[in-house]
Amino acid sequence: MRYIAPALALSLAVAVTASVGVTAERQPDPRALSLVAQGKSRLATGDVQGAIDSFEAALVVDPGYTAVYVDLGEAARHEGLQGQAIHYYRLALQRDPKNLAAISGEGEAMLEKGAVEKAKRNLAQLQSLCGGTCAETRQLAAAIEAGPPRQPVLTADAVSPDPTVTQN
Repeated sequence: MRYIAPALALSLAVAVTASVGVTAERQPDPRALSLVAQGKSRLATGDVQGAIDSFEAALVVDPGYTAVYVDLGEAARHEGLQGQAIHYYRLALQRDPKNLAAISGEGEAMLEKGAVEKAKRNLAQLQSLCGGTCAETRQLAAAIEAGPPRQPVLTADAVSPDPTVTQN
């Protein structure tokens, strides 16, 4: 009976320090930050493969740096690989479920694939997290408003067969 109070105080102290350790913001490796900056500049100049290489190198240096997955998703979208972009955004969301950039990017990638309703779900999630005033919400809302990009349709009439016949 006389150990109840100290045991309760000790367990409370352990619980408080454990929760503080979990919520503490982790600083990324400076080398990874440098590689991400290099990747963003390459992406801005149109060197998408070089940007992907830089982002992947940043992940090797610091595998816990969640923002790199968002950057990889953006680079994959520039390559026209929306499925791969969604994969990267979901990896970022597994690590940080309230990552606004990942939610917005995933919504835009879904919209580019034609999944308008899923993009609207992402928009609703963004609106519940940060309201209608944050940049990610406005960006996704504008993309949904514009609608999915029109893909050129190839018809059989547009393709002319080659009339030459060769003998084996």
